[in-house]
Amino acid sequence: MAKHSKFENERRAAETARLKEIEAAWMGSLSKPAAEAFVQAVAAARARPPQGPFPNMPPGTRPNPPKREPRPTKEERLRRPRD
Repeated sequence: MAKHSKFENERRAAETARLKEIEAAWMGSLSKPAAEAFVQAVAAARARPPQGPFPNMPPGTRPNPPKREPRPTKEERLRRPRD
């Protein structure tokens, strides 16, 4: 685990407290039905399992394709053409 300075821990605690204040003020500014709908939507989103890979992708592949062609292996580069 990383150690953080006392100042940094206090700063993070202050940021968290300020964020909660802003969030509470924003929730207070919403109408009652809108706030309830937002809370229900957040609860539903958190209850969903993480999205799996796309169905047409084999397992273990990255979702973003490489930007260029992969470099040929050493055997492919050194192989001499047959006459």
